[in-house]
Amino acid sequence: MTDDDIKELRAGAHPVRLRIMSLLTGTAMSAAEVARELDLTHANASYHLRLLFESGAIVEAGEERIRGGVAKRYRYPHEHRGERRKHGVTQSRVAELRALAREVERRLRFRKRAGRNHFSDIEAWVTPEVSDQVRALLKEASALIHDSNQPPRTPGTVHVSATSWIFEMTRRTKS
Repeated sequence: MTDDDIKELRAGAHPVRLRIMSLLTGTAMSAAEVARELDLTHANASYHLRLLFESGAIVEAGEERIRGGVAKRYRYPHEHRGERRKHGVTQSRVAELRALAREVERRLRFRKRAGRNHFSDIEAWVTPEVSDQVRALLKEASALIHDSNQPPRTPGTVHVSATSWIFEMTRRTKS
């Protein structure tokens, strides 16, 4: 694993940075806008954006003039999600997954009790064809939600959370 790989994995191993990447999927935003949306200080938002940018997790998406200054805008290039996730189980990867688990737990606290919900979890034995079909459907659903994401609080939208993952396991599953 290269230093860049480690930088990228560590960048995602923080709940605030995971929230920022989700936020920047729908629109390009400046540090000030991220700070307002996530209730952070401007300095804190800038710090997290800098780490994400340096790791390659987000990209610059232009600049805008604000009160005589220039503010950089950033976005999360979701169209490349998954291309960079070819690493094995490392300490950095485990830290990233723990951060994701905490983020999902935070989101669950805001879940509407009644409404359109779906949850599924399974450890299963299926044919390779079924596994491939499920993977393709999850990729399609993921692309749809990422590509359709709007800026926060856009009229006519609902705030949702979606997490999916399918992976083939080794034969050693006793534990």
